[in-house]
Amino acid sequence: MVEITTPDGVADAYLSRPDDGDHPGVLFLMDAYGLRPAIEAMADRIAADGYTVLAPNLFYRAGRPPVLPIPDFADPDARTRFFEQVRPLMNELTPERLASDGAAYLDELPGPVALTGYCMGGRVAWRISAAHPDRVSALAGFHVGGLVTDAPDSPHRSAGDLRGELYFGFADHDRSMSAEQIATLEQALDEVGARYRSEIYEGAAHGYTMEDTPAYDESASERHFRELHSLLDRALAA
Repeated sequence: MVEITTPDGVADAYLSRPDDGDHPGVLFLMDAYGLRPAIEAMADRIAADGYTVLAPNLFYRAGRPPVLPIPDFADPDARTRFFEQVRPLMNELTPERLASDGAAYLDELPGPVALTGYCMGGRVAWRISAAHPDRVSALAGFHVGGLVTDAPDSPHRSAGDLRGELYFGFADHDRSMSAEQIATLEQALDEVGARYRSEIYEGAAHGYTMEDTPAYDESASERHFRELHSLLDRALAA
């Protein structure tokens, strides 16, 4: 664990690397369930391929992990209560805060840097990439939702601010990122000439990479690791 000074305080983060050498940086943006052993294991696996991986506690303003206890996934009421509690924390991650937090996170990593984000973390990765386009070589988002909304500051409206190669692995029948929303996102990326791939993981539910949740899908998760490895290899090769 490491501590990162930001304009709003000190963020705790999990840092993983294969050895003490210099390796390209990967900024890992967590899902709404927070920084926990499952996230650390994923960061370790990515680091084993030769990267320095930083996974910050995006909710550091609210405390150290577990910021909120992981709910009983078998209990729908417990899941509902969890998201009622976590929603205000997510809403606090404004584009302005993510820009300043992102600068601090990127400062901790050797360049070039790629971002990978999961669920909520995919939107965070987009915001950081749009705010610091010259510092981000690639962006990957898996089972990410909310990239297209009716809001004036919807992420897709800043597609022209992104640089580098993009990859999106969307969950199948995801209420947070419908087929219509995906089409709108792709149109926005096409209009600005972005280099990207957008795929739907058929049969995989929202959260398919997270081994500690019922949404976990081993086949889809392994596919995600393959696609991420390929992207990182292209974007961060010396």
